[in-house]
Amino acid sequence: MPPKKVAAVVTEYRKWSHADVILRNILSGYPDGSKPNLELVSLYTDQVPKNDMSRDLAKKHGFKISENIADCLTLGGKTLAVDGVLSIGEHGKYPTNAKGQLLYPRRRFFEEITAVFEKTGKSVPVFNDKHLAVNWDDAKWMVERSRKLMFPFLAGSSLPVTWRKPNLVLPKGCELTGVVQLAYGPFEAYGFHALEALQCMVERRAGGESGVKAVTCHSGSAITDAFNDRIWGLGGPAGRFMRREVMWEAFDKQTWTAPLLEAALKSLPEHAPGDMRRVSATAKDAGIFEIEYRDGLRAFVVMPNGWVYEGDGGAFFFSGQRKGADKPDVCQFYLQQPDPFGHFAELTRAIESMIRTGHAPYPVERTLLTTGVLEAVMTSNHENGKRIETSHLAVKYAPTEWGPATSKIPPVQKP
Repeated sequence: MPPKKVAAVVTEYRKWSHADVILRNILSGYPDGSKPNLELVSLYTDQVPKNDMSRDLAKKHGFKISENIADCLTLGGKTLAVDGVLSIGEHGKYPTNAKGQLLYPRRRFFEEITAVFEKTGKSVPVFNDKHLAVNWDDAKWMVERSRKLMFPFLAGSSLPVTWRKPNLVLPKGCELTGVVQLAYGPFEAYGFHALEALQCMVERRAGGESGVKAVTCHSGSAITDAFNDRIWGLGGPAGRFMRREVMWEAFDKQTWTAPLLEAALKSLPEHAPGDMRRVSATAKDAGIFEIEYRDGLRAFVVMPNGWVYEGDGGAFFFSGQRKGADKPDVCQFYLQQPDPFGHFAELTRAIESMIRTGHAPYPVERTLLTTGVLEAVMTSNHENGKRIETSHLAVKYAPTEWGPATSKIPPVQKP
């Protein structure tokens, strides 16, 4: 069969950007030597940094560089000329709002893509990299627009489709009594990865997903820094102690949290020296996300920055307790660093499946929910750890069986 033609709309295309680590699989093939049955025919870059790769790649591979999104999708004509669109709104120089959220143009990209669909009277599958938008209203609008124009919509992180060590897939319909997700920051960029890793596991519990009723970000920094400076003038060890206690207070109230975190930490390949709580008490973007689900499940995302860090494999670990089980279910979401970033090849395989079959391999509602939770996390952190009620996050969906990668992990390439 002839390859499906795809257009890519990206913020920037430089080495190791998301545009690079996703689109390289279409241009040059997967790390295992196989090739997706896709052809990149056009590319729009919102920004062109000095280390841009796209212009040279266009000459090498023969795809069109477009000056706007409409041209990218129509190839300069009046009709939609591609079979699928990849919207990659990650990396580049964009402003940050008061909550610390990077204002990537994901909704703008989506608006312009779907405007072409509406104008030409034809729609094709769309992939949106990472979370849908900076806020719930935009994210919800995007999903509703995909339904209105009736095209398959896939979104999210590479975490749900990467390798798991061990290869843990929870039984569908299982009863979970508590969950801890170990991760590292920054809050927004990697906090989203943590939430997607968490969500692809807990969505398999009995009753399916019904949504989240409240979210709290326990960082301790906003509360204790202001308290110490203005009231007590505490600094040094005293200030760090207070911050640490605030950050862990809600976590320590639950009797089941410590055993789950300990189970995850036993699998952690490496970490910084010293006590985890003491080290993370002074680190940027260290904190704990508390997520209260509508069906009563409670989960904590623990981000002890400064003590855990990025490296080959990463430090994203799920630890969940099933009712009646002797011990927690634990797995690492393996991220390959650096090249060939095999987990992004697994994400590209999911994109390829959607474009070829016309069906998203897993529900966009997962990313809609995690987008809403992430916004609540950032709001809670901005408002000094306030508990954010999220009645709007009554997102219901059922999981599919598109799970983690099972192929052999490709070898890391030498620089």
